Amino acid sequence: GFRKERAALEQLRGHRNIVTLYGVFTNHYAANGPSRCLLLELLDVSVSELLLHSSNQGCSMWMIQHCARDVLEALAFLHHKGYVHADLKPRNILWSAEEECFKLIDFGLSFKEGNQDVKYIQTDGYRAPEAELQNCLAQAGLQSETECTSAVDLWSLGIVLLEMFSGMKLKHTVQSQEWKTNSSAIIDRIFASEGVVNSAIPAYHLRDLIKSMLHCDQGQRASAETALCSPFFSIPFAPHIEDLVMLPTPVLRLLNILSDASLQSEEEYEDILEDIREECQKYGPVVSLLIPKENPGKGQVFVEYANAGDSKAAQKMLTGKIFDGKFVVATFYPLSAYKRGYLYQNLL
Repeated sequence: GFRKERAALEQLRGHRNIVTLYGVFTNHYAANGPSRCLLLELLDVSVSELLLHSSNQGCSMWMIQHCARDVLEALAFLHHKGYVHADLKPRNILWSAEEECFKLIDFGLSFKEGNQDVKYIQTDGYRAPEAELQNCLAQAGLQSETECTSAVDLWSLGIVLLEMFSGMKLKHTVQSQEWKTNSSAIIDRIFASEGVVNSAIPAYHLRDLIKSMLHCDQGQRASAETALCSPFFSIPFAPHIEDLVMLPTPVLRLLNILSDASLQSEEEYEDILEDIREECQKYGPVVSLLIPKENPGKGQVFVEYANAGDSKAAQKMLTGKIFDGKFVVATFYPLSAYKRGYLYQNLL
């Protein structure tokens, strides 16, 4: 597994949605004798943890779109290079605070298409029908007629997105007889269910995108490149406040700090600016500080740090602090939007 993963990561180096391999070292102190280790970039929260936090409500459309686009970009690159990931699941998709995107990790089961060396690929609940069949045959000592192709990754992603939308683990659903006979009806039911908060948003595009990835026949399944052309990606969604708390970035946004009065008085405004800068610099160098006097973003404080590590420390320490008699609320904020001067209107 080690040699294979290393080779795959070296071949796939340089794509922003694939974890970066920095190097290799030997751990001489491992319990079972020396073991070879990969030195990978440090990433943040996984989709698996985001699902836990969404507590059966499902993730926001902004987050689903962000994740879908990032993972599809990774898969398009991967598949173009002839690789199949073969173990796509929520815990193998991680957020990068420094680059503000989701990245794919764990290439331990990956293989070159047409050159599959392991029979048992993918994880229960995210396994494509053709991989399931291959497994069953292999257990019986038989050879499968159909090869597993890059289409297995799209199946897994389809399930991940359906879980993000519904907020439910779907392992038992996708293993049921009903799913095998009519998965399309189950997907429709999930999208029409009252329990799903998102159903008010025109979610048809997402539903159709997911269906295109979950064809039982791998020949009919959408490729990553085709899926990226879905109209779902042209809808502009704004992040929810929970998204901005969950996904770290180098920019911090402080709410509930300034009153209108302090924005009107130039002197008071300058004083407050100084106080805030001083407080925020305790956690790391502040690159820039912005307090808009007009809407959108009026009275919110944006603090840009040199790196996400500092902004994470600041967010932890500043949340719930009392400033000027008020409780501070600290969330993160997309650096890309901040740099463009784009302040989202509706976040709550």
